[in-house]
Amino acid sequence: MKLQIINGPNLNLLGKREPTVYGNISFDDFFETLKKRFPACELHYYQSNVEGEIINKLHETGFNFDGIIINAGAYTHTSIAIHDAIGAIKTPTVEVHISNVYAREEFRHKSLITSKCVGMMTGFGMEGYALAIEYFKSVHAKS
Repeated sequence: MKLQIINGPNLNLLGKREPTVYGNISFDDFFETLKKRFPACELHYYQSNVEGEIINKLHETGFNFDGIIINAGAYTHTSIAIHDAIGAIKTPTVEVHISNVYAREEFRHKSLITSKCVGMMTGFGMEGYALAIEYFKSVHAKS
């Protein structure tokens, strides 16, 4: 099973940025843990602070991967273009947020991309990515 993880703006600072909210491990380090935890999955990781680059990656992987896991960061709440890109591709997409966005500022309570995703994980820390992988494993096993 081939899965693409896409992280949006400021997530390159995980481990350094607001550790009380996001923890103290970098995503690169966590990605190595995910690869060891899910050896049967072909995991790919991409991060960009640029909206158009995220859209390009969705287009690139959205027709030949088994699943996409996206944490669009702040673009979650602002990007109609990412919403449209997820809607335009065939690969099912799961939205992930490290923090519980509903326990934070009100502007974070509205996601523009959720309606194009098969589901959302929010507030489980980095484990949300693993939960999304487990979802794709269960769906893939049924097909």
